[in-house]
Amino acid sequence: MYFTSFEQFINMDGHGFYVWLSYACFALLVVTNIWVAQRRQRRLRKQIKSRLGRSAKV
Repeated sequence: MYFTSFEQFINMDGHGFYVWLSYACFALLVVTNIWVAQRRQRRLRKQIKSRLGRSAKV
């Protein structure tokens, strides 16, 4: 597909809203997935450190 201007590229023959909304949703899902994974990893590391600390005291 060839566009003669940036405005046509953004508009995409009237389908631009749906195309860019899809890209935005996908990007949001990827960022959220990475953020959730990092939070879970941090929480798991804290739990492991806590359990190791408790078992070392016994």
